[in-house]
Amino acid sequence: MISMFRRGILPMLFAAVALPAFAQERSITVASTTSTEQSGLFGHILPIFTRESGIAVRVVALGTGQALDVGRRGDADVVFVHDRAAEERFVAEGFGGPRRHVMFNDFVITGPAADPARIAGLGDTAEALRRIAAARAPFISRGDRSGTHAAELRLWQLAGIDPATGRGQWYREVGQGMGPALNTAAAQGAYILADRGTWLSFRNRQDQRILIEGDVRLFNQYGVMLVNPQRHAHVKAADGQRFIDWLLSAAGQAAIASYRINGEQLFFPNADKPEPVS
Repeated sequence: MISMFRRGILPMLFAAVALPAFAQERSITVASTTSTEQSGLFGHILPIFTRESGIAVRVVALGTGQALDVGRRGDADVVFVHDRAAEERFVAEGFGGPRRHVMFNDFVITGPAADPARIAGLGDTAEALRRIAAARAPFISRGDRSGTHAAELRLWQLAGIDPATGRGQWYREVGQGMGPALNTAAAQGAYILADRGTWLSFRNRQDQRILIEGDVRLFNQYGVMLVNPQRHAHVKAADGQRFIDWLLSAAGQAAIASYRINGEQLFFPNADKPEPVS
């Protein structure tokens, strides 16, 4: 009788205990940007997804270039970033896709209230950067291959300025994420290009102010892609695709839209809308 109990009942009891524990281990890894992490967006939407799906999401938050490299190595199941040109190269190289746009916000240029380069209120971002360079006013660059860094370099090119000529003087690269870069700008009274989401969640502003906003060239689109399971067989394609489908669904888009700080919406879902032309 005891032997039968050990052979029959105990294994069933073990299975009853082990199955819930196993279910809790169902997870995916998403390589994403510091802006989605440091703005607090993931802290808002991921618990909603996990409750609905039973899939936990581990986020590796890096600059977009580094996040895409994580995807290339197969160290993530999904990539969720914001540099469309780099994302399209990732797809063309066969590392993942298709690429789908999810949401957008915008970039702003912040700087000290004293505004030594006199850029406040300009509608032309390129002119603002030319004035910063002409004044040799301190400018903090993330310098980390992030989507924000790529956007900043495109804007300098549009302005006809090579900021490398001021490197180590007025142009200072920190090689860090958005939050630490904003801290550096605040401490040094410098200008910086930031995504609005991280700026709104940033508390150590000191006398920093938004000085440039609203230019169509400051549009900031986010895209999502599944890492190619044919390149990396261990990619959790089904669960990764479920996360992507949720982001693009009415429920996921509503979760993104509902994230606010002090009543202000940080990200605007646009999975079903065309992007504005810059």
